[in-house]
Amino acid sequence: MHQYHKWLRSFYAVAHRGSFTLAADYLSIGQPTVSEQVKALEKVFKVELFHRNGSSIEMSLAGKQLYEITKPLFKLEEEAIHLLQSFQQNKVGMFRMGAVSPPIAMELTYLLRHEYPSIDFKTSFYSASETLVKLYNFDIDVAILAQSSFDPNLHTQVYKRYPIVAVVREDHPWATQQEICVSNIGNEQLILREKGSQTRHQVEEVCHQKNIAMNCVMQLNSREAIFHAILQGVGIGFVVEVEYIDMPGIKAISFVDHPFYIEYHLCCLDIRKDRPMIQDVFKNHVYEHT
Repeated sequence: MHQYHKWLRSFYAVAHRGSFTLAADYLSIGQPTVSEQVKALEKVFKVELFHRNGSSIEMSLAGKQLYEITKPLFKLEEEAIHLLQSFQQNKVGMFRMGAVSPPIAMELTYLLRHEYPSIDFKTSFYSASETLVKLYNFDIDVAILAQSSFDPNLHTQVYKRYPIVAVVREDHPWATQQEICVSNIGNEQLILREKGSQTRHQVEEVCHQKNIAMNCVMQLNSREAIFHAILQGVGIGFVVEVEYIDMPGIKAISFVDHPFYIEYHLCCLDIRKDRPMIQDVFKNHVYEHT
């Protein structure tokens, strides 16, 4: 079995890095050794794991299936090494978090650093799809995502809920009001996030339910770009209240009864939900409805 472990590790490295050369660098061994170990695995079990075409390789169907099995195995091995290294550095462990929202993630990171002063925390920011890939690949322990549905292989829990506000230029008629009725959206030129944005999805869904026509005049893929478009007088935009950045020339306006909101969820792989640190984070940071 020990021999198989070395062979499987070489296979995993090639599949993970996409080439025998990169796999050798990843494992800090010679490329001939990697090639020999993968070939040994194929020979003993009479299976082709990679289709080789000159300098390029492609995983076979068997290779793809084996990769899905070995991926969590060796990711956990890497995690064990990280843990041992953290002990060497006088840390109790490492906790890795990925998120789509810097304000939400940094708030949680701040709380966790105070709750676990001997833990080494690493917080990174990605798109929702990139965050999920990192989670499935064991590159992060917990994710903070703003989605309405999740893969059953994930363990999820509501962490925070924030209203969506309108953002207008300071000379806009709404700027003198504390709140605005959602029906007034139908009279405005709108600057929206890209398709797939949860903020856009929530606004569109409520407007559709209330039969409010939406006049989208511009679509942008960042909230900062939307703020600048608002400053140029293109129209009004929407942002989650906690992510609003106070800039000269613009103002955030709430909607009556907060019809739009975003729920941020803590997420982890279901198979890892009972890991002590992950379990504590979920237990100690439950959203309380007010």
